[in-house]
Amino acid sequence: MRGLVVPLALILAVSGAWGAEGKPGVDLALVLAVDISQSMETDEQDLQRQGYVEALRSPEVQQAIRQGLLGRIAVTYVEWSGTEEQQVLVPWTVIEQPEDALGFAEHLIQSPIHRAGYTSISGVIDFSLGLLRESGVDPARRVIDISGDGPNNQGRPVTEARDEAVSLGTTINGLPIMLEQPRGPWDIPDLDLYYRDCVIGGAGAFMIPIRERRQFLEAIRTKIVREVSDLRIPETFVQRAQITTSADCPAGVPRPRRPAGE
Repeated sequence: MRGLVVPLALILAVSGAWGAEGKPGVDLALVLAVDISQSMETDEQDLQRQGYVEALRSPEVQQAIRQGLLGRIAVTYVEWSGTEEQQVLVPWTVIEQPEDALGFAEHLIQSPIHRAGYTSISGVIDFSLGLLRESGVDPARRVIDISGDGPNNQGRPVTEARDEAVSLGTTINGLPIMLEQPRGPWDIPDLDLYYRDCVIGGAGAFMIPIRERRQFLEAIRTKIVREVSDLRIPETFVQRAQITTSADCPAGVPRPRRPAGE
């Protein structure tokens, strides 16, 4: 009998190697959805791209992947702006070995950065759900990771898209970029509150606001490690919810929250 005892982790790893319909099992299917709207300055877009490149190259992200139950994830990189402006820059890639992550990063380096108009967060959520359905893998978790510097200003209400994604078992995390003061009619001063109340959702959902250019590299690396490993992230990166303020999701502006009982 002693010779028949097999560690539970080994049984789970073997049984999880191939999932539903013969698809390979992965710990996570992750859509990296990156804002390329014209409100993003060129240097911001460069920093954003470099942040993802350096994160995938980093030992921290590669170690987080290895420490998963299966030790592999599937990732795709999407650039987005308006309702009809979503482009898959790097298709679904299974990352298991360091060279897989380095290859993904190299693909990003070789791809030009585009710019387009409007900001449709609902559009990229819907697009990402389609990508997750067609990923070709059987993930234990599904995450859409959205970066952006403005509220939804085109397409259906963002809360409708978010709630549909969450109902399907998908988590949406956010990286609100808050480097510039509001300048246009669609800019809002408290984008972090908007992301908190209107964009992120699902099991373990979180966001990391970026308020200074120097935060890009560390924030993106920290965010991806958190998404891969489901570990806690430093409190300095987590947006604390303000008790007295909530966001008006259709309009994209913060408004006072009524005290309980009113």
